[in-house]
Amino acid sequence: MLVVCNGHGEDLIALRVLEQLHAQCPALKLEVLPLVGQGRVFDDAIQNGWLQRIGPAAALPSGGFSNQSITGLLADLKAGLPLLSWQQWRLIGKRARAGLKLLAIGDLLPLLMAWSSGARYGFIGTPKSDYTWCSGPGQSPSDRYHRLKGSEWDPWEWMLMRAARCRLVAMRDGLTARGLQRHGVRALAPGNPMMDGLANGDLPASLGRCRRVLLLCGSRIPEALRNFRRLLDGVSRLKADQPIAVLVAVGSQPSLDQLEPILRDQKFRRGLPPSDQLDAAACWVKGPLLVLIGVKRFQTWASWAEAGVATAGTATEQLVGLGIPALSLPGPGPQFQWPFARRQSRLLGGAVRPCSSTEELHGRLQQLLDNPPLRERLGRIGQRRMGPPGGSARLAALILERLHGY
Repeated sequence: MLVVCNGHGEDLIALRVLEQLHAQCPALKLEVLPLVGQGRVFDDAIQNGWLQRIGPAAALPSGGFSNQSITGLLADLKAGLPLLSWQQWRLIGKRARAGLKLLAIGDLLPLLMAWSSGARYGFIGTPKSDYTWCSGPGQSPSDRYHRLKGSEWDPWEWMLMRAARCRLVAMRDGLTARGLQRHGVRALAPGNPMMDGLANGDLPASLGRCRRVLLLCGSRIPEALRNFRRLLDGVSRLKADQPIAVLVAVGSQPSLDQLEPILRDQKFRRGLPPSDQLDAAACWVKGPLLVLIGVKRFQTWASWAEAGVATAGTATEQLVGLGIPALSLPGPGPQFQWPFARRQSRLLGGAVRPCSSTEELHGRLQQLLDNPPLRERLGRIGQRRMGPPGGSARLAALILERLHGY
């Protein structure tokens, strides 16, 4: 089976499904083709020998967010996006002729490539949800357009999902699946793989006396560094009668060396983590604020937070899905801009709220920390919108049954 995905969040979802496919059918040959970026999330699986990543791949200037702006699209086109897509399309066709079944994860591009291959395929539609136009005032031209269709997915996408060779269509929530069903698409909502693999462990005793805020600045440089500076500025203004632990969860980027000048500029000094149990890569201190930086610690640290501040996509949704409300701070982009932030907020029912400035972020964060009933109410909304864990295992079983006849 070849899994085709287009974006960092889609890569994470693909990995969860691939892990379950391997667990349920170890003999099945599994390949993955990331259409955007290098697909580094698959490195461990590849190193362990049960997954093969095929190319070509490239780190596009927009980071896969060319649909967010004309500038991003033009930058991707200049960087060779048409040639890259052509090479990927030819490779997918070649693997299909070799007898591989296809699983497309994302939106129109991987769906179109799977359909054009001539192979039997399945589709997991990850970025679109009817919650984004059913929630909120709904007065924009986009909202009216989606309401007219009755689905955020478009008619040409319905056609590809209704094709005879498309044996599985899975959406992230039941509302979106029902919208597609009204247009003849046999869509299911077996669960959201984004909520799989997240730890919900006990809070370390060393953090028990602290207020806890998770900071997610994203991974694209230099945007992530600008966002880290702005988010940290907002959090630094908090007032509390007890220590405040700022849990900064990062991936391979930004690096500790890139974050250090920002921390020094904001008058933080190096310190020691309060406990080895935290597995923090670095610790910085300023007054009552304790900044802990954890590399690839999001899955463990997320459940410890009382609230989050974020300029991220998938990780923010996962945090809110754990019942932890968040605030976002849109910036100049190219990824985390106001249109994306507003859409994310509506998708999650207001459990994440965009702020227009660091001052507003500070004020709303202070309100969240001082108001446990508000945190609980927003947390319940986020949990309902994201759904429970277990979706990856159910999806893997459906894929094996419908695409492979197991």
